[in-house]
Amino acid sequence: MLHIRDTLTGVKEPFETIEPGRVRMYVCGPTVYASAHIGHAMSYIFFDVVRRYLEYKGCQVHHVQNFTDVDDKIIERALAEGRPWDELAVEFAEEFLSDIERLNVLPANAYPRASASVGAIIEDVARLIELGKAYTAGGDVYFRVLSDPEYGKLSRRRLDEMRAGVRVESVDQKEHPMDFALWKAAKPGEPSWDSPWGPGRPGWHIECTTMVLRELGEQIDIHGGGNDLVFPHHENEIAQSEQLTGCRPFARYWMHNGMLTVDGEKMSKSIGNVISITDLLNRHDADTYRWFVLSSHYRRPINYTEAALEGSHRAVQRVGGALALGAAGGGDEPAGFRTQFEAAMDDDFNTARALAVLLDLARHANSLAARGEAAGGAAALLAELSAVLGLSFPAEAGSSGDVAPFVELLLELRTELRSMERWDLSDRVRDRLAELGVRVKDSREGTSWEYEK
Repeated sequence: MLHIRDTLTGVKEPFETIEPGRVRMYVCGPTVYASAHIGHAMSYIFFDVVRRYLEYKGCQVHHVQNFTDVDDKIIERALAEGRPWDELAVEFAEEFLSDIERLNVLPANAYPRASASVGAIIEDVARLIELGKAYTAGGDVYFRVLSDPEYGKLSRRRLDEMRAGVRVESVDQKEHPMDFALWKAAKPGEPSWDSPWGPGRPGWHIECTTMVLRELGEQIDIHGGGNDLVFPHHENEIAQSEQLTGCRPFARYWMHNGMLTVDGEKMSKSIGNVISITDLLNRHDADTYRWFVLSSHYRRPINYTEAALEGSHRAVQRVGGALALGAAGGGDEPAGFRTQFEAAMDDDFNTARALAVLLDLARHANSLAARGEAAGGAAALLAELSAVLGLSFPAEAGSSGDVAPFVELLLELRTELRSMERWDLSDRVRDRLAELGVRVKDSREGTSWEYEK
């Protein structure tokens, strides 16, 4: 049975849906003011795998992901470039959709946008005022945090601790320093919409509440995002949603992925280490990056290095080679591998263990093929389980087309020879490959190869 670690409870919980066989999943989407980067890709790859595995288990998943297309950063960039804010937002939203398609991320069932949800947002803000959960102040509308006795439960923060870190000048018109904006009064040069409180635009947090309610209903099964969203975004979202509807819990399972660094540093424009998805895919294929992301548990931080990507590429080559070798011929599905894969994924989506199963299965398929036995069943299972992780192994992904499977098989045999200290035979394999135009390189990270055309 699948277990998920719920951020709210802090423990692994058995996965039980609100409605049998149906999963309502909402994942916070990007703020579309710039090109999406590899940190975004990490998060959306993982939640793509969540969806794929739930569907593999027989669930019908309704997946919604929003676009924040009205935001300070969008407005600032549009003004700086002398462009309409909505034109800029559409450009980066379309680029994002193209990027994730290239990463083999399944499209969401719906992509609601903040700018298209303003009418519904106004309705929800008005309802919160009517319930006494929000109040107006000079054209702004704030959520009253003291109206929610459980405020802070997701991030495990107390209101008095939060208050200590808030600057006095930022809270003059608020009843409480931690009250947050549901509606912002219009400023000169900004986009605005008419409302009962005057021209303005939505606050950040309320848009997700409104989109969830309109797209998925008052309660959902899974709410996901990066762990940088736990506070304040998701904390505020829980508060306003549960006070608005009276339904608890708003989400049955909160899932948050860890953050990505590049060579040990947080991505930053000032450092110059921000890698866009486009830049990534100009250097590496999608399977390689997916393997890299999934080789670490989703809740842990992960460090991007070119060496790590090279290791992931070698692993992808091994699995792809086994798939090609076993594609022809019959053979039964080998026992044990499916059970091991499912056990890994049922344990809070332990994709690192699941990848290890794929490698073991690839070795098994190669061994069958090397002995002249039918490997079709092993290859079919390997293809099926790889697809659950969104690995596609396109023919063009390998640097040498049909040669890759055979090179991988020879290198596996060479590794076995080296372990038996049969250096003469292992060197012979390396030298013969070199004569055929395959350069083999040994390092502490493992063995890699290049096909020299």
